[in-house]
Amino acid sequence: MTPEILTLFMFAGLMIGLFMGHPLAFVLGGVAVMAAYLGPGPQVLGSIINNIYGRGMDNYVLVAIPLFILMARFLNDSGVTEKMFGTLRLLMAQLRGGLALTVVIVSVLLAATTGIVGASIAVMGMIALAPMLRYNYNKELSSGVIMASGSLGILIPPSIMLILMASYSDVSVGALFAGTIVPGLLLAGSYALYVLVLCFFKPEYGPPVEAAERAQYSSGQLWGMLALYVVPPLALILGVLGSLFAGIATATEASAIGAFLAFVLFLIFGDRSPKTCYVTFMEASKTTAMVMFVLVGATAFTGVFSRGGGMDVIRDILLAVPGGTTGTVIVMLILVFLLGMFLDWTGIVLLSFPIMLPIVAELGLDQLWFVVMTAVILQTSFLTPPFGYALFYMKGVAPPSVQITDLYRAVLPFCAIIVVVTILLALFPQLILGLPGVMVGY
Repeated sequence: MTPEILTLFMFAGLMIGLFMGHPLAFVLGGVAVMAAYLGPGPQVLGSIINNIYGRGMDNYVLVAIPLFILMARFLNDSGVTEKMFGTLRLLMAQLRGGLALTVVIVSVLLAATTGIVGASIAVMGMIALAPMLRYNYNKELSSGVIMASGSLGILIPPSIMLILMASYSDVSVGALFAGTIVPGLLLAGSYALYVLVLCFFKPEYGPPVEAAERAQYSSGQLWGMLALYVVPPLALILGVLGSLFAGIATATEASAIGAFLAFVLFLIFGDRSPKTCYVTFMEASKTTAMVMFVLVGATAFTGVFSRGGGMDVIRDILLAVPGGTTGTVIVMLILVFLLGMFLDWTGIVLLSFPIMLPIVAELGLDQLWFVVMTAVILQTSFLTPPFGYALFYMKGVAPPSVQITDLYRAVLPFCAIIVVVTILLALFPQLILGLPGVMVGY
C-alpha cells in the first residue's frame, strides 16, 4: 500500500470507528494494527511497543497526570465549589449579568485547581444553571457561559493537557504553564466582557438578584464567607504553581503538593466518609486509565503512520500550502479546529503533535508559541458539534426546557470569541512568550 493510500485508509478508518461509537483508544489501536499489516508490515509492531513503553509508561513527567487528576477529584468532592459560587453570587447580586460573571470567575478557579472539564461543567451546571433560569436569565447565555468557562480547565494551568503536550514537545512543563496563563485569563476576561456588554444592552438577559435575598447577609458576613471558601482554593493554586515557577519542585513534584493540599481541603470541607473516599479514588483511577489507554492507542497509530510514509505525505501537503509559513500555520490550526468536532483533546494532541511539531521546527517557528496557540484552539473541541463533550455534559444536567438546539446556538458566540483571541495571540506573540521569559527564563 502506497503512503498516500495508507494515509487515506488510516484516517477513514478512524472516522468510521468513531461514528460507529467505539472508544477512541481502541479505534486508534485497531486501525494501527490493520494498517501495519497493509502498509509497512507487522514487523514494525515490535518497535512501536518499545515506543509506547519509552514515551508513555516510562515517562516521569506523565506521573503528574494521575496526581493532578486525584487533586481535582479531592477538590470536587470537598463541596467547596458550591459554597464558593454561592458567596460570589451574593457579592455581585446587584450587577446585571452578575450570576453569569460569577460562573466565569468560579470556573477560572476550578480550572486552576481541578482541570477536569467534565467535572467543572457538570458541577457548574448543577449549581448555577437552575438559579440563573429561576432569575429569568436567557437560557442560551446561561448554558453557553457555563460550557465555555468550564472548558478553560484544559488551558489554565495546572492542566493535564499541558503536561501531555509538554511530553510530546521540546517545551518544558513550567514554560508551557507560564505561557498559557495570559491567554487563559485573556479568554476568561473576554467571556466576562461579552456577558457584561450583552447584559448592558439587553438587561433582560441577566437581571440582578432580588434585593431581599441579598439583604439576608451583611457585608461582613459575605467577606467572611469569601475568606473561608475562596482563599483556600487560591492557596492551592499558589502552592502548586508557586512551587513550580520558583524552581522548588518539578511538575511531578508540584502535582504531589497539589494532591496533598487538595486532600487537606477535602478533610476540612468534605464529609470524610469512607464511601466518598472510595468513590474519589475510583473516579480518579478511571480518568487516569482513560488517558493512558488513549496514549497507548495514539502512539501505535502515529508510529504505524510514520513508518508507512504518512508523515511525509502530510508534511508535503502542509508545506505546499499557499502563503508560506503563515498559510501553513493557519491550515494546521484549522485542522486542529476541525478535528475538535470529532475527537477530544487527548486524541488531537497525540495524533497531531508528531506530525505538526517537526513542521513547526522546520519552519523556524517558536514551538512554545505554536503549542499554546493549539491549546487555545482546542477550547473549541469541547464546544463544537457534533461531538462537543461540553454539549453532552450540559445536556445531562440541564432541565428539559433547555434543548440540544439551544446548546448549539449557545456556544456560537463563545467559539467566535476563541477565534478572535487566537488571532490576537498570533498578532501579539509576546502575550504568550513574555511571561515564560520572566518566570522560567525561556
